Amino acid sequence: MRRIVPILLVLALAAALVSVAVAAPARSGGKEPRVGIGPATALGPAKAVAGPARKGADDSKAKPGKAGGSATPAATALFADSFERPDGLITNEYATWNPNGASAVKSADWQMTSGSLFAKGGAGWTGVPDGCSSASASGSPCTASAVFRLNTARHDFGDVTVSTALKLQRLVSTSRTPAVAWDGVHVWLRYQSEESLYYASFARRDGRIVVKKKCPGGSENGGTYYELGPGEVTGFPIAFGAVQQIAAGVRTNADGSVTITMLRDGATILSATDKGLGCAPITAPGAVGIRGDNAEFSFDDFAVRRG
Repeated sequence: MRRIVPILLVLALAAALVSVAVAAPARSGGKEPRVGIGPATALGPAKAVAGPARKGADDSKAKPGKAGGSATPAATALFADSFERPDGLITNEYATWNPNGASAVKSADWQMTSGSLFAKGGAGWTGVPDGCSSASASGSPCTASAVFRLNTARHDFGDVTVSTALKLQRLVSTSRTPAVAWDGVHVWLRYQSEESLYYASFARRDGRIVVKKKCPGGSENGGTYYELGPGEVTGFPIAFGAVQQIAAGVRTNADGSVTITMLRDGATILSATDKGLGCAPITAPGAVGIRGDNAEFSFDDFAVRRG
């Protein structure tokens, strides 16, 4: 009997401890973060949110599975930029034409010959397009983004596919840039210079898509444009405010010709082959980029991949 009592006392004490542990209040932060879809913003699609943001040295938003900061190579990308950086000017034309200026905002990844590139809400953004003939050093009050010309600092992209999530908010017109049919957003491929490049038009005021080549010599900013393949194709009106996954691929063929392919939301919408119209096919590696005309738009997850 004497042996049984201590045992019963031990069991009773253990039961009391378990009861206290179960009844203890949850600690702050003890809940598992819920993964859901954040609200859509004016500058991009709804983004996944993994619980409340934690305060720390860097309070910038980070997309799930992606590192924050500037252009960071993705797993299979030669170049990628998810624009996970604080809101503000990334670079603009002022930095290009005034590289030694104390107020120039330069980027190691991007260059501009016209307009301004901002980060806003985890996306690249044109800012509000205006009729200014040149951009302010800070991008304010003048963005000059009614004429938006952005290319990568790197010029070593050969056979590649360029992709991005595009959201075109609106088209505008200014005293400097009256409305024209080809206002919209275009992707540059094998950009050699302002006079030598390919571009694919994905969103135009007139609802057409087209692939063009620019050859040196001519009245259009030192060059002449040539439509490739079937030329302008109708039936592609702009879906204002919608996010579209666009991609443009370029490759050199065995016979020396160059084929450009346009895709939207994973489907091929146009393909054209350059066999030397206007000038020899552009086979040398070059920069890639985005051109905008009278367009306010944002773009995200910009990536360049082989093939």
